[in-house]
Amino acid sequence: MPLNRLLSLPAKLRGQQTSRPPRANASHIALSALGAFLAIGVIAAASKSPNEMLIMGSFGGTCVLLFGFPDSPFAQPRNVIVGHTLSYAAGLILAKLLGAHWWSLGIALGISIAVMMLLGTVHPPAGANPVIIYLSFHYMHTDPGWHSIFFPALLGSTALVVVALLFNNLTRDEAYPRYW
Repeated sequence: MPLNRLLSLPAKLRGQQTSRPPRANASHIALSALGAFLAIGVIAAASKSPNEMLIMGSFGGTCVLLFGFPDSPFAQPRNVIVGHTLSYAAGLILAKLLGAHWWSLGIALGISIAVMMLLGTVHPPAGANPVIIYLSFHYMHTDPGWHSIFFPALLGSTALVVVALLFNNLTRDEAYPRYW
């Protein structure tokens, strides 16, 4: 690491001194909350048993993007569905092949980020999926099984996108998605 980067660290940590973005208006906040409520409610209600779960923790972050910031590149359908599915699969494959270790979790997350970036499907909440897999194996002593790539990763993220497609296009003037 060059010395000039080390010396510039205190100034960088103060930030760029730009102003914060404006706060969303009350109707956008209310609609965002309602959309998230409906989307999570739909997939939670559709989860009939632990073997057919459509919900996981990272979907909360997905709802923030889908309903609070639907124009963000991170909230587009391809990013949501492919990002969740790839990251979940990477976490599961690495945990099964290498075991649930801190270093295999790090490898799985690194691979998830690299593949999402290479494919142009970055979805930040999907970065939690390898961690979810690691916690399942390491602390809960459960193997989610290969089917979990489909239930909840693929079908759960698809269900969220379907709700977002309907809700955002019925409640906003702007079209959602911006692209596929």
